[in-house]
Amino acid sequence: MKKVLIVETNVTRYQGTKEPTGLWLGEATEFVEEMQKVGIQVDYVSPKGGFVPLDPRSMKYTDESILSIYESEDFVQRALTNTLKPSQINPEEYIAIYYTGGHGVMWDFPKDTQLQKIALAIYNNKGYLTSVCHGIAGLLDIQDERGKYVISGKNITGFTTTEEIIAGKKSVVPFLNQQVAKKHGANFKKKRFYSEYAVKDGRIITGQNPFSVKAVAKLLINELKLENLL
Repeated sequence: MKKVLIVETNVTRYQGTKEPTGLWLGEATEFVEEMQKVGIQVDYVSPKGGFVPLDPRSMKYTDESILSIYESEDFVQRALTNTLKPSQINPEEYIAIYYTGGHGVMWDFPKDTQLQKIALAIYNNKGYLTSVCHGIAGLLDIQDERGKYVISGKNITGFTTTEEIIAGKKSVVPFLNQQVAKKHGANFKKKRFYSEYAVKDGRIITGQNPFSVKAVAKLLINELKLENLL
């Protein structure tokens, strides 16, 4: 069976500040755990390849399942130390691409044309575009061959403006996901802040916040089962 490609950030700080950020740990590990349950293999890629920093705040929201993945040699080596570069990826090997969050992605996901080409190739090959929380930033600027935003007319979700205000980062981030999604023609959906919520529209599956990871993973798994790909 084809694999799932997990995208992570290389950004270590909120740009223009000394405050650290990076990957929100649970948004990777909880997804990986669900993939492992059904035997789906994953690879990890980042815009620059190599090292992926962890958002220190995400360590406050761990449990035994998150830590068990985090402590595994495979995750340490492939997800945090030696992620693949976009140039090393063959889109034909993947049935889905999954964009993790953490505020760092706001700076290196949106304009990465190599990752956009990979995502579009997977999508055009009847694969799935998936994301959670700030990871939606990786989907916002993807355009098809006609220059149309892939999210245009689609029901999607991601970290909301309200959640950004509550997190105290509205004045720090370079843009607001909710705002850009609407600008690019998407139907942005949301539920109460920090509550689990995931949306599927065709082959695009998105989750609102860090508490929505498993919901995204389960929606993807269900779709793959319906297509007899599992």
